Amino acid sequence: MYLLFILLFPLLIGSALLIFKPKNAFALSLAASIIELAATAFVLQEASLSPVSFSAPWVAEAGLSFSLYVDGISGVLIGLCALLVPFIVATTANTDRANNSQFQGLMLAMQTALMGAFLAKDAFLFYFFFEASLLPIYFLAAIYGGENKNAITFKFFVYTLFGSLFFLIALVYVYLQTPGEFHSADIEVLYQTAKGLNASQQGYLFAAFFLAFAIKMPVFPFHTWQPDTYTVAPAQGTMLLSGIMLKMGTYGVIRLVLPMFPLGVATWGLTASILSVIGVIYGSIIAIQQKDAKRLLAYSSFAHVGLMSAGILSGSIEGIQGALYQMLSHGINIIGLFFVIEIIERRTKSREIAQLGGITQFSYPLTVTFVILSLGSVALPLTNGFIGEFLLLKSVFDQNLVLGIIAGITIILGAVYTLRLIQKSMFGNVSRITADFADLTAAEKAVLIPLSALVILGGIFPLTVLGFSEPAVQQLIQWFK
Repeated sequence: MYLLFILLFPLLIGSALLIFKPKNAFALSLAASIIELAATAFVLQEASLSPVSFSAPWVAEAGLSFSLYVDGISGVLIGLCALLVPFIVATTANTDRANNSQFQGLMLAMQTALMGAFLAKDAFLFYFFFEASLLPIYFLAAIYGGENKNAITFKFFVYTLFGSLFFLIALVYVYLQTPGEFHSADIEVLYQTAKGLNASQQGYLFAAFFLAFAIKMPVFPFHTWQPDTYTVAPAQGTMLLSGIMLKMGTYGVIRLVLPMFPLGVATWGLTASILSVIGVIYGSIIAIQQKDAKRLLAYSSFAHVGLMSAGILSGSIEGIQGALYQMLSHGINIIGLFFVIEIIERRTKSREIAQLGGITQFSYPLTVTFVILSLGSVALPLTNGFIGEFLLLKSVFDQNLVLGIIAGITIILGAVYTLRLIQKSMFGNVSRITADFADLTAAEKAVLIPLSALVILGGIFPLTVLGFSEPAVQQLIQWFK
């Protein structure tokens, strides 16, 4: 029942906000997200001892069940979602969206869809939440986004639906191969069934599944929706997209693709890894050239997820463990960085890097937290980003030496565009638009300081997460072999 609570509670409060439109929407939304975090922490404590599950009939005649499950893999992702949403809600404090009940309600509805995808043990239930997550983020971006929001958001919506169609067709095919009169969509039953298919069948199915997840992450060359959508969406929508939603793609590869299609991975995994690493380099090079700070971070996120994808496709414990840790670290770092850019835009009405400068003279706390979050993003040792990136690079090196060397270039390129952003915005001469820059408010510090602390704590105490996820990862690897 605890799993049912953490799944439906945000939807319940979000629906109440959308229907009744209370004037204190911010307080209700923040309180709900904190309660959700506490409930999730309790579930994770239970899951650290043994997996936690819940199941009830859904479409019994078709062998479908409303089945939820938390182990060390899904636990990292629901923990990420529950941890980040309170911070994302808190970034709206003292803005015109703080008590906008529609805005707050859509964010909580989005949390339910994300939690549902990470909790689902029935593959069609996963697909349902995978698709349901599109609706809240679509309305957040289409209603509250920036210039040309309708066309850009529509492209994102259609692009994702297109990829998901192949996923659905492939999923139905595997489902129909399951034994029994009514078949089954239980993930472990699908594992056993899909592994019995021949190499050719697994290759086609791998391509169909991976296409949907590659678009969601995104992986080169399926990324064209991402920079525009991240840039035009409101800051909180971008945080949900980059901090949590893209992890549905990486999670899908770990939970479904690897254990279901080992022969498909053997046939096409290296090709997919090469595309992922191309995205790492391409995204980093484009990020260096960006003039808009938010767009720079969008390409940075694209580059980071490419390395996660390549590490996962190595099929090694290090690759999967590194991806899980990097998903957590990237989520923390990227929402902090997007919030810094949002703060700068609120005060200067600009995100143009060339127009900024000298901000550190007016807000030392902003500079310090920005630097800490940035160092985590570029994987400096003793920051959270170093742990995941080290494990990911090791897994790619072990898979293919040349690919590993190319992927390693991301460390240099990441430092170039990140340090350029810091230098141009925080240091140098004060510009016309930063001359009256105001220091951080208490509400802004309440977001940035804890996130910065998590960057450091994640670099010093990685075993808290790695130890939690390792048994589930080892069990999943057995399906892959």
